[in-house]
Amino acid sequence: PDELGDVDLVADLAGIRDVHELARYPDPLAPAAAARRAGRPAVDLDELAARIGKLATDRDLVLVEGAGGLLVRYDDNGATLADLARLLAAPVLVVTTAGLGALNATALTLEALAHRGLDLAGVVIGSWPREPDLACRSNLADLADLAGRPLAGTLPAGAALLGRPEFLATARQALEPALGGTFRAQRFRERHPV
Repeated sequence: PDELGDVDLVADLAGIRDVHELARYPDPLAPAAAARRAGRPAVDLDELAARIGKLATDRDLVLVEGAGGLLVRYDDNGATLADLARLLAAPVLVVTTAGLGALNATALTLEALAHRGLDLAGVVIGSWPREPDLACRSNLADLADLAGRPLAGTLPAGAALLGRPEFLATARQALEPALGGTFRAQRFRERHPV
């Protein structure tokens, strides 16, 4: 595609130039469906794992963004992001929503991780509303219970619309120390009582 993609937005917001778009299709669909629709080859997970592994040889951290969720098909043989994580022996950071439906979707994802023997890096709420409703506030405790650990972060809704300095400051506040930030799940929950 000629238009800018997610990797361009990440590079701009984070001020990082060492970004790599390993696969992108014209239509925003599950990778297998997008490849079929575009008449292009599907992602080859072994090739993708090799490329990511090569990137990891001289970097402290390689973050891989999946498309559509842990079990979305990457090819017509049923390969998924979970398979890629297994090939890389990489922990998985689960990004979820805040409101209704978040508990079920997150529980299913965590169950799929556990069933496959994959490690959980943490759970992050990807878009915390400015005015969280009762379901959002209640889900803070329930998501942590599902994960068996405190939330790893809560990014505010609209963070991608901020300028770089504001985004970087916001991201630091929104992510736990293991992810380079200062987020403390208990303090966040105290500020958002049920």
